[in-house]
Amino acid sequence: MTSESDKKMPVPDAPLGFAHHDHTACVSDTLAAAEARCAQDGLRFTPVRRKVLEILLQEHRALGAYAILDRLREDGFGSQPPVAYRALDFLVLNGLAHKIERLNAFIACTHPGQTHAPAFMICRMCDAVAETHSAPGRSALGDAARATGFRIERTVVEAEGVCPSCALKADA
Repeated sequence: MTSESDKKMPVPDAPLGFAHHDHTACVSDTLAAAEARCAQDGLRFTPVRRKVLEILLQEHRALGAYAILDRLREDGFGSQPPVAYRALDFLVLNGLAHKIERLNAFIACTHPGQTHAPAFMICRMCDAVAETHSAPGRSALGDAARATGFRIERTVVEAEGVCPSCALKADA
C-alpha cells in the first residue's frame, strides 16, 4: 500500500536506534508521517492505533504486546489483549511497525511508507533495537534464490550484538 512516490524515496543508511538525535522530533515527525500516510491511503488511524505507535516510538526498544497493553491500560484504552494485538496487526500490515521475531516483540518502523527490506541490530544487553535496510536481492541469499528460480518476497534479518552505549559501559 505504498504510493509510487514512496517507492522512489531513498532509505537512509544510518540506523537510527543507536544514533543520538532529537527524539521528541523523531516521535512527532513519525506520527505525522503515519497520519499522512493513513489519510493518503484511506486507512483508519484510530486513537488506539495512534497510541500504540506512539508507545513504540517512545523508545528505540522492542516491546511485547503485554507491555504495550499495560501502557494502553494506564492511558484508558482498555485492558483486553485483542486491543493491543489488533492495533499491532494494523501497524505491521501497513508498514508502520515491525515484529522482531527473536524477541517476540514490536518496534516502530523508522522508514514508514517506504518500500524497504529492514534489518535489525538487537543489543543482547539492553534489548535496544536499531533498524537499517538490507538488500536481500543483492546478497548471497539473492544469488542463491536467483540460481534456483526462487522469488524472495520477505526476509527477516536480525543481528544480535552489543550497542554502542552498552559497549562503552562494558569497557569502563
